[in-house]
Amino acid sequence: MPDSKRDPSQLRSARWFAPDDLRSFGHRSRIKQMGFDTPDYQDKPVIGILNTWSDMNTCHTHFRDRAEKVKQGVWQAGGFPMEIPVMTLSETFMKPTSMYYRNLVAMEVEETLRCYPIDGAVLMGGCDKTVPSLIMGATSANVPSIFLPAGVMLKGCWKGETLGSGSDVWKYWAERRAGNLCEDAWSEIEDGIARSPGTCMTMGTAATMMAIAEVLGLSLPGSSSIPAVHSAHSRMASACGRRIVDLAWDQVKPCDILTEQAFDNAITADMALGGSTNAIIHLIAMAGRAGIKLDLERFDEISQKTPVIGNLRPSGKYLMPDFYDAGGLLAAMNRIRDFLHLDCLTVSGASLGENIDGAQVIDEDIIRPLDRPVSASGGTFVLRGNLAPDGCVIKPTAAEARLLKHRGPAVVFSDYKDLKERLNDDDLDISADHIIVLQNAGPIGAPGIPEWGMLPIPDKLLKQGVRDMVRISDSRMSGTSYGTCVLHVAPESAIGGPLALVQTGDYIELDVEARRIHLDVSDEELATRKAQWKAPEVRFQRGYGKLFAEQITQANEGCDFKILHHGPDTPEPEIH
Repeated sequence: MPDSKRDPSQLRSARWFAPDDLRSFGHRSRIKQMGFDTPDYQDKPVIGILNTWSDMNTCHTHFRDRAEKVKQGVWQAGGFPMEIPVMTLSETFMKPTSMYYRNLVAMEVEETLRCYPIDGAVLMGGCDKTVPSLIMGATSANVPSIFLPAGVMLKGCWKGETLGSGSDVWKYWAERRAGNLCEDAWSEIEDGIARSPGTCMTMGTAATMMAIAEVLGLSLPGSSSIPAVHSAHSRMASACGRRIVDLAWDQVKPCDILTEQAFDNAITADMALGGSTNAIIHLIAMAGRAGIKLDLERFDEISQKTPVIGNLRPSGKYLMPDFYDAGGLLAAMNRIRDFLHLDCLTVSGASLGENIDGAQVIDEDIIRPLDRPVSASGGTFVLRGNLAPDGCVIKPTAAEARLLKHRGPAVVFSDYKDLKERLNDDDLDISADHIIVLQNAGPIGAPGIPEWGMLPIPDKLLKQGVRDMVRISDSRMSGTSYGTCVLHVAPESAIGGPLALVQTGDYIELDVEARRIHLDVSDEELATRKAQWKAPEVRFQRGYGKLFAEQITQANEGCDFKILHHGPDTPEPEIH
């Protein structure tokens, strides 16, 4: 029976369908053109199912079926589902990087929700940048929304060895370059590492951002931990469809959920799970859409007091399907409940504290107790110094401990092309004590701040047994990556940041515990170099590339477009 307190005339879609005028006649007749009848849509919330399915996005292979499950749930709850494709962001295939297009998709999502008769939205994503782009757009549109996470793929396997996507790619590629792995073995690993639909099954950016979406309160409790091909995933999709109908009637919007305390919870979860360094950039951008300013100091404050309890690759031993079987995100968050704001609202209608109440850890080696953490402090540290006055980040749990305090001479590469051309030159003067520096790999310089930050180690050093070196860049690295990689150096070199002034032979000091990164060059010499520095030529004269270069902010500001930052509400469209 309809709820007498729910007034269909208050639905946003009523502006399109309810009036007795020529324009609404057109809207109604076109709905009937698709084979729907008046009772199918009349006086019901219209639910937009924003589907990022594509043959080019392997992580979302199952989304065609999941969209049907969402529709099933919407119909069951008395809503009217409408599936709408939005641009997908394939971490694997998009060049120069899917990050280059994150803001474009956020714009598309925002305008899609604004221009159509949509009362509520189910956001279908999972592959790395789809998560923040969907949430950023939905937050700016501020239409009731629920996020449906794609889930992770099955674990990989090769000759009895468990393979983790990303992390083991880098590991075995290093062995191949060192001459320790034959072509046939490399091919067998290729066949066995990605075995089903779903995102990377390590605690990479995809798994991190799906968990963050849930902790923020935008996903149903426990949904982010379900593997993509598990039957529970289909059931969860239908549950999302049912729940969004209530959210649309009750007008629970993203900005009602995305509070400062909710973002503190998300940062805490990221640190406790040993999550991706990319989460910092995305969280800053997502918070900015809700009118909340996050600075790097907030991340470091939370990191210093949050133990890493997720024993998950690349920082630990296990994979995400193991995490699900060990109790998943709900159990992990219940374990650190004293670090969380438990009264934060979630799309379930309950608080975060209520969602995690009673969740039990099944395997205490996968989700560690507080007195036996993987690390006593969080997975990402923020560094500052004359080389990064606006900050940079490092993931110490994924680095060799011996390198966390290091001083060495720089070997500088002016861009990624230069790196590829010279890194394996036999005449290159480089040892394990050197620090590899990559310039012009940031938001403007690359462009798009690609995941180039896990800079390769020269083949000749790999053959000597070297597997980690200090590496510094203004780029990012995959959440599945590891190593002593200093990332997101800000301001970037392409706009004249200090990284642009580093020369081969300069000494650099890294002290992770002290949160310090320092270029041992005098202020006077740096001033001289800055006066002689020339900005790179502008690469794009038109189109999206020009818009990107003019509007992108730096890594410490979230790499969002300036014109998309939170501000006065955008007016609803006129219906003529």
